[in-house]
Amino acid sequence: MDKTKRRYRRKKAIRKKVSGTVERPRLCVHKSNRNIYVQIVNDTEGKTLCGTSTNAKDVKNKFKEFTRKNIKFAEFIGERIAKSATEKGIKKVVFDRSGYQYHGVVKTLADTARKNGLEF
Repeated sequence: MDKTKRRYRRKKAIRKKVSGTVERPRLCVHKSNRNIYVQIVNDTEGKTLCGTSTNAKDVKNKFKEFTRKNIKFAEFIGERIAKSATEKGIKKVVFDRSGYQYHGVVKTLADTARKNGLEF
């Protein structure tokens, strides 16, 4: 089995257990080869409450490096998602790592979001 199939299998198993509600929406992470995308989703209504990524225009202009998928950007995105969530009144979330290992960029993003006020 190749790497992406294993990740999708893990993602499917995680999504059976993890679901976002009104009280605790789901914070989901997606990584591409270059960028990190984070959203807070209410699955009962099927709505995205807030989201951010390293691909946003203001983030691109702030950091003019080629690769945006590293620890520094994960910290920045973690701070940014925590700030936008607290502005919307969201304190508690359920973390969905989307089948990625809880290591490196994903772990840094989660730890930084915790430091800045989100509870999971």
